[in-house]
Amino acid sequence: MSCRTHVLVAAIAASLCACGSDSHVVDPPDTSSVSNEPLTSAACPGVNFGKRPAPLTLTASAPPALQVFGLGSETGRYTAEVAARGTTAYTTTWGMRSAVGNKIDIWDVSGATPTLVDSVIVANATTLGDVAVSDDGKLLVVATERTGGSIVVFDLTDPRHPHQLSRFTNQDTDPGVHTAEIGRVNGRLYAFLSIDPLNSIHAKLVIVDLGDPSNPQQVYSKVAGNPFVHDTFLRDGLLFVALWDDGMEIWDIGGCGTGATPAAPRVLGNVHTVGGQVHNVWWLHDATGGKRFAFVGQEGPGSIGSSSTGDIHVVDISDPTAPKEVAFYHVDGAGTHNFSVDEANGVLYAAYYNGGVRALDVRGDLKTCLPSQTQFTSTGNVTRCDLRLMGREIGIGLVELNRGVYVWGVQYLAGTIYASDMVNGIWKLKAAK
Repeated sequence: MSCRTHVLVAAIAASLCACGSDSHVVDPPDTSSVSNEPLTSAACPGVNFGKRPAPLTLTASAPPALQVFGLGSETGRYTAEVAARGTTAYTTTWGMRSAVGNKIDIWDVSGATPTLVDSVIVANATTLGDVAVSDDGKLLVVATERTGGSIVVFDLTDPRHPHQLSRFTNQDTDPGVHTAEIGRVNGRLYAFLSIDPLNSIHAKLVIVDLGDPSNPQQVYSKVAGNPFVHDTFLRDGLLFVALWDDGMEIWDIGGCGTGATPAAPRVLGNVHTVGGQVHNVWWLHDATGGKRFAFVGQEGPGSIGSSSTGDIHVVDISDPTAPKEVAFYHVDGAGTHNFSVDEANGVLYAAYYNGGVRALDVRGDLKTCLPSQTQFTSTGNVTRCDLRLMGREIGIGLVELNRGVYVWGVQYLAGTIYASDMVNGIWKLKAAK
């Protein structure tokens, strides 16, 4: 999950979200006929979207500060994404600071303060973005940009000292792999690559089979996005694709039971969230079995270390052929970048650049709220619940430190939040609950 804002401000400046729209009081959704039956879709019979969750009664109040344990400092390069497993965390670097962003930092996070234990320089790369650890902990995958583009696959037999297994690059990864998410479909590992546009080269999504990580094989490529395809989220055989101003698209790649595969995807539906600039997605599986809501991050214009824009949008996907935006979260003077969710406790953690880390309670029904908690947005004629007014904001991290932060990524792991900060390094914080 990577950052475009700072180099493309002029190109992507567009009208931002609902925060400037007139308020409009409407009746709250009718819950008298809420069904307890599982939600299914004829277009995707293989996925049960769970029962409709019950509304929660919460009161909006000033959220507490998230406790900070310590900082692992990186000031020579801009820190980008973070991935953690066990007592080891990996952060990539981005762009050009006093040195080029081609380094992976490896941290011991067993103590309060992350400690740098090793680093890896990725050859023939001028910037890195995504870093991801496979679900079995055996592989590390890193995306590279601006020199042809590639993904580099590392063996994690020794987690503190990754060993390069392979590098995948071809004409479809040119001019750069902006993001690379990994996940399994029917037990087999795949990488989903978002390719940069440049001049006459259009953005595209490339799918790579990592079943043999020493010899990755491309199985699919498609021109997509306006002007970018930015990120993906894979779960239960459904792929959520962030298409910037073309909205969020849901693909069946093996989850619906209708024959689609990573090599032959089937598009189910699309939603254009308010303001566009669709950057990243998280499909929530809540602790009660609900799979109704997806969270969409909007990345608006910003400037490293000082400003950012963009809201979180909540989409009801219980009918994946007709997803609908139902709620949003807005922070004045700051914009979101990436998410991580503690699904057992129902807390979404969002990187908010200069706005630090934000923790939201995402339990229950997010589309049901009081008239005073709704907002009508004339663009798209959408009435949405405001998560802040619903009392969903339960923690804020790193803004109370009296120092500038610019948080790119977050990861929740076993009661701890790891936050990658472009200007400072990696923070370790206590989870909200």
